[in-house]
Amino acid sequence: MLTEQALAELVDPSALDLEAELDQLARRYRGASGPVIELLNLLGGSAENLLDRLPEKVRIQLDSATEAALFAAMRAAHKSRDVVSDQPGWFHGALTTVMGAAGGMGGLPTALAELPLTTTVLLRDIQGVAVSHGFDPDAESVQFDCVQVFASAGPLAHDDGADMAFLATRMALRGASMQALIAKVAPRLAHVLGQKLAAQSVPVLGAVAGAATNYAYASYYRDMAHVHFRLRRLAIEADTRPEELVAELKRRVTGPVVTG
Repeated sequence: MLTEQALAELVDPSALDLEAELDQLARRYRGASGPVIELLNLLGGSAENLLDRLPEKVRIQLDSATEAALFAAMRAAHKSRDVVSDQPGWFHGALTTVMGAAGGMGGLPTALAELPLTTTVLLRDIQGVAVSHGFDPDAESVQFDCVQVFASAGPLAHDDGADMAFLATRMALRGASMQALIAKVAPRLAHVLGQKLAAQSVPVLGAVAGAATNYAYASYYRDMAHVHFRLRRLAIEADTRPEELVAELKRRVTGPVVTG
């Protein structure tokens, strides 16, 4: 749901260059997995190898822990809006970087304690992106979309098909509750956060990995949020179905690179 101000500022469809907008979104989407992600891959090997470093007990509990963290993050991020205004993206990146370093200082125990805090900051950053595109963060549908951004494959993944699927999640779950969405998103996010925990599992050395991982995750999910909410607004401005724009974006992302 757009705010009243955003509705008043909607672009005339005849003045909208939809092709250029989609090309720009495709470039941003492709650029989300940047040099920092490549560095993490070189340091950590494959995502599966990272997860294998975690104790079995932690791996088993990741889904339920992530689901609980998402519920807590939703409440905390939303309540924080009453006392702290939206901050620029660099601030959230810096904050999560510091938190990642602190979480990695003591290895796995401190990394587990830091996890829900980082999830809250990431979600608050996503909410800020929604606001920047004119959406009302108090609207349930917008809160739904903020959580949906976490359904993207994650910055250590390189599967465009799986990653693009998050853009269609809301259509598939139309009419579902927030609880149903979180239950669907949690397993994928648990896989992503498990990689982060594994990178932080070595005391002291984990501080460097935690800082780098958190910085990368903040940057990645911010870019995914911009793609998501700009696509939502474009659908309104162009008076077209979101599914059609998703299909057009997917064609650009999985096809030849568009330059210019």
